[in-house]
Amino acid sequence: MGFRDRDYYRKGSGLHGFSFLPPMIKDILIINIVVFIIQFLFENIYFGGIPGTYILDRYFALNPIGGVDMLGNSFNFQVWQLITYQFMHGGFWHIFFNMLMLWMFGMEIENLWGSKKFLIYYLSCGIGGGLSQILISPLLGHYAAFTIGASASIFGVMVAFGMTFPDRYIFLLFPPIPMKAKYLIGFLIIIEYLSVGNPGEPIAHLAHLGGATVGFLFIMYDRRHGINFNKFFDLFRDAFKRKPKIKKREGNFRRPFHTKGDSIIDADYYEINDKEKSEIDQEEIDRILDKISAGGYQSLTEEEKRILFEASKRK
Repeated sequence: MGFRDRDYYRKGSGLHGFSFLPPMIKDILIINIVVFIIQFLFENIYFGGIPGTYILDRYFALNPIGGVDMLGNSFNFQVWQLITYQFMHGGFWHIFFNMLMLWMFGMEIENLWGSKKFLIYYLSCGIGGGLSQILISPLLGHYAAFTIGASASIFGVMVAFGMTFPDRYIFLLFPPIPMKAKYLIGFLIIIEYLSVGNPGEPIAHLAHLGGATVGFLFIMYDRRHGINFNKFFDLFRDAFKRKPKIKKREGNFRRPFHTKGDSIIDADYYEINDKEKSEIDQEEIDRILDKISAGGYQSLTEEEKRILFEASKRK
């Protein structure tokens, strides 16, 4: 399957600031290929008579909630599997077509959105697809099995492409018929919906639909309200940042300011008792500032330094 758009080839398109292999898609491709190589190597490795692929599936593929696997062991669902299953695949053609679709439909989306937004969107669609698979499958009486593949995320990327470039023509290779993105992607989603009830089919159609649904809701919410993706990454980073420990001290504790001429270049903190936490008079602050202007910082008393320091913390 390939795509082409006449507007894409006009002057200025695809040249300035446009990448044919955006950084986040490149990273996702590399991770998927590395994981696929690891899966391939584990196919011929046994641990205590247990195939290595089974161990990978048990801990990193998406395990159902409840039920037993082919070896009679209870499935081992873990929260992190909602992420890790997205980077595992069941064979060469599985990973080949998923990565091809990721590049085809995701290239322009990442260039348009930026890498941070694209990554959050991609993983969110995969998580939504995974939750759909493990929560809805039991209600339909489907056979419990491991789920692997990036298809849920890919369906989300396809929805993003269809909603962003609805009239972009996509050329089917077999047969080579041009079709607008909104019609082709809508048709594929309908096929997925109609395929949900097929018993014994080793395709996670519910995951595909879940990824497409989350993608649609994500884009609609972002268009109406906007999402601060930089703030999201800052919160994520701060959550893992180690906070310095401050030892509590009883009573008054004072350490001098370090000064250079009339300029303060560093200052340690004061811990004061409750009586010293009273409201600081603005007139007193102005008087202290006038004193600094006249005689420099070193002319202040320790009490005046403390008042000035407390005032600076309250602003």
